[in-house]
Amino acid sequence: MSNKYTPPNVWVNNTNGGNKWANINSPESGARSDKVLPIGKHSLQLYSLGTPNGQKVTILLEELLALGIKEAEYDAYLINIGESDQFSSGFVDVNPNSKIPALLDKSADEDLNVFESASILVHLAEKFDQFLPKDGKARTQTFNWLFWAQGSAPFLGGGFGHFYAYADEKQEYPINRFAMEVKRQLDVLDKQLAKNTFIAGEEYSIADIAIWPWYGNLVLGNLYSAAEFLDVASYKNVMRWASEILARPAVQRGKMVNTTWGEPWEMLPERHSAADIDAVLALKP
Repeated sequence: MSNKYTPPNVWVNNTNGGNKWANINSPESGARSDKVLPIGKHSLQLYSLGTPNGQKVTILLEELLALGIKEAEYDAYLINIGESDQFSSGFVDVNPNSKIPALLDKSADEDLNVFESASILVHLAEKFDQFLPKDGKARTQTFNWLFWAQGSAPFLGGGFGHFYAYADEKQEYPINRFAMEVKRQLDVLDKQLAKNTFIAGEEYSIADIAIWPWYGNLVLGNLYSAAEFLDVASYKNVMRWASEILARPAVQRGKMVNTTWGEPWEMLPERHSAADIDAVLALKP
């Protein structure tokens, strides 16, 4: 690297640069503005954005609805992180960590706020008794891979994705460092999927729903435009799994919710009923 950086004795936050995504962040937590979150008619209120972490929850909700579970109906409101919606007082009340997705479950006498995508997946899977084995080896394996995703995806997103796609300039060291880790992770998945139809075994589970939005989108060319760079085609078992998951109607429906980019038939900023998704899908040529 041409520019050598010497850390100061005490770190100081410098937001003078022009990088929008870097300037959103702050070393201080909490609300920066007063704004009440909207509340829809359903018991489940989701506040999110159609990023990989947001897709996890909407895909699971659509999978539950596909099974005929009417109680899984939900309102999904857009949280525009580029406009700092996540730092509003209403959102911070639901998630003090100011990250999407956040869920408000109003089905009981007392409202329950649920945050962190894995926690929301477990909450919904247990609430509706679906996509999470009840006990034994299968349950443990599902949790193994669910938490693998929580520990691994930050290296893909905040690590590789940031330096490859969003940093002000391309730097060889961080890109190589995180590309190596992402390829190692893809190799882990590829070897697991060589022995199993789905991530945790022969049953589709919240492990698949947690991992697909990151790694499935990556190998299908829908994340960071990095498929060729990472030679994703060489991970044949991951490619097979990613394509099979994408073929599920509920996945196609869930991944468009709270999305504001792409083709007209791929975007649905807010969702309040199945008809909202049907109307967007009808736009596809």
